[in-house]
Amino acid sequence: MSHSTPISPRALRPSSPVRERVLTTARLRENGVTAADANERCRPGGPWQRLLPGVFLLRPGPPTPEERLHAALLYTARPPSARTAPRVPAQPGSPEPGAHRPSADALITGLAALALHGFSCAPPLPSLGTIDVLVPRLRRLRSAGCVRIVRTTVLPAPVFVAGVPVAAVPRALADAVAELTDAEAVRALLTEAVRRGYCEPRSVVEELTAARLLDRPYVVDAVDSLVAEGRAIAENRLYRMVFEHGLPDPVWNVELRLPGGPHLGALDAYWPEQAVAVELETRTPLQDADDARASERTRRREHLERLGITVVHITPRRLRDAMEQQATVVRTALMAANDRDPAAYVVVLPRS
Repeated sequence: MSHSTPISPRALRPSSPVRERVLTTARLRENGVTAADANERCRPGGPWQRLLPGVFLLRPGPPTPEERLHAALLYTARPPSARTAPRVPAQPGSPEPGAHRPSADALITGLAALALHGFSCAPPLPSLGTIDVLVPRLRRLRSAGCVRIVRTTVLPAPVFVAGVPVAAVPRALADAVAELTDAEAVRALLTEAVRRGYCEPRSVVEELTAARLLDRPYVVDAVDSLVAEGRAIAENRLYRMVFEHGLPDPVWNVELRLPGGPHLGALDAYWPEQAVAVELETRTPLQDADDARASERTRRREHLERLGITVVHITPRRLRDAMEQQATVVRTALMAANDRDPAAYVVVLPRS
């Protein structure tokens, strides 16, 4: 067999899929190509090239982004004999049953994953010199070539984008931020994640906290912008919910006080005649962890309930994914007002 002979007539056709152009040493061996033969074909000027240890591209020339991604996943995949756990069920966006897809033993993460998710401010795949791959912590793998190994205690469920298993946006963001020192780049990524609806601020902050990235001042500044952006989006959705679902007009962004008495708290929407309020749950995990603030919020809510005021708590995620259902909850609370004892008189003031 000469060094220029393909392993099959189909394997080197320009129209053949990536999985037929990028093969491992094991797959080549199954086709009768020894390691020595493969190494010989990868000499300078040869028809093949080694992309990663044990992973070959069966053509000359620069690899395409798809070939680099597939090579990274082949390099980090467990050998078939080592797979003891069943595959994770496909998430939305996965190929049809029976279609080829890379192994979910490892996930593309970081900037490469964000590019696959469609982030406009992430560098395009062809410009990335490094592809981050998320693998279980105990895997015996090292970074090599274009692959940087990122370890995790538990490999999360994959999201399939164009057949490629990638980390969900919050985890991919955390892994990207971990490698970035440009404050503007970090801010742009976090802002786009929320503004374009890829995820909610809370899930991003949870991942950044788990990755211990909130000790970096520029990350904290970006998170502050992220939370403000997320709240503005949630408020706009709340306005839409009221008007699109025919709810009575509330007073917006107000503070309640007892006549001549203490401050009762700020609310996002309030219906004075029915004594029904809506409060958006936009706190971050860091704010939830503040025991003093959490206790104060609990006391305030209990005080409002004792005064006969019904407070409906709505999360941004529910507003995004189940707006009609949340409108029904508010409408039910408004209709039930006639069946309750009259609420205490309170003073309604613009939120300061």
